[in-house]
Amino acid sequence: MQLVNRNSPPVDQVGIEDRIARVTARSIKSDMKLAGLQMAISMIDLTTLEGADTNGKVTQLCTKAQYLCNEYPELPSVAAICVYPSMVGVAKKALGKSGIKVASVATAFPSGQSSLEVKLLDTKMALDNGADEIDMVISRGKFLQGEYDFVADEISTIKEACGKARLKVILETGELGSLDQVRKASDIAIYSGADFIKTSTGKIPKAATLPVTCVMLEAIRDYYLETGKMIAMKPAGGISKSKLALHYLMLVKEVLGDQWLSNEWFRFGASSLANDLLMQYAKAQTGAYQSSDYFSID
Repeated sequence: MQLVNRNSPPVDQVGIEDRIARVTARSIKSDMKLAGLQMAISMIDLTTLEGADTNGKVTQLCTKAQYLCNEYPELPSVAAICVYPSMVGVAKKALGKSGIKVASVATAFPSGQSSLEVKLLDTKMALDNGADEIDMVISRGKFLQGEYDFVADEISTIKEACGKARLKVILETGELGSLDQVRKASDIAIYSGADFIKTSTGKIPKAATLPVTCVMLEAIRDYYLETGKMIAMKPAGGISKSKLALHYLMLVKEVLGDQWLSNEWFRFGASSLANDLLMQYAKAQTGAYQSSDYFSID
């Protein structure tokens, strides 16, 4: 059931900006803040997507994912590790029976500039190595040319190839040009089979923002009201501070409700956010900030 030939609703940019202003004006204190920090930690896809990634770096990241901070054993583990297809096997072995998912980017990440055949092979490599989730990129060039059928068909084909693995569809919102385009791309992805819609690759300067995320959450809400089917959301790139992460959680609660406040339905794509959440958690518990040197980078 694709939305390619139907019009997406126009975005009320002033309304979006007003909603974001109201959300960011709020603060969370004491026990609620601790609960929010723990929730945010449980929603992280801890990510390394560099050409210099090695087996050792990925293994270390997996160790960190399982044992974030020995001083606070009550803290949850992260939701997933996100790596390139060539590193999925390494991550899978390192995580063992921890329950942490292994996500893999695919489909000629980050540009998406390749043939469908290559994208399917990329996806198959990740799945054959044990990936639980696939993060694909849409063909932004085709989308910007108005070739919506092409984009929809490509998503549907990759979704079919994923089998039981969940599919996150990356829109790369910083390249789409407007909130109306973000809404259109969100609707195409959702109606073409996305399990998640995701803002960004993290490889361009314009990554996740609260206004963009709000538009995507509204697309998820409207689809749920129409079909009763929940779609997950993943903002990624540029989210490195706890205060911002908590604002994202408040926005999710306001637009979609408590049902979406779990790592099954909401994730953060992040590398440095985990450390800031740990520092803020320690501050809330002890009243004193800890040095960033106390936490591993990877």
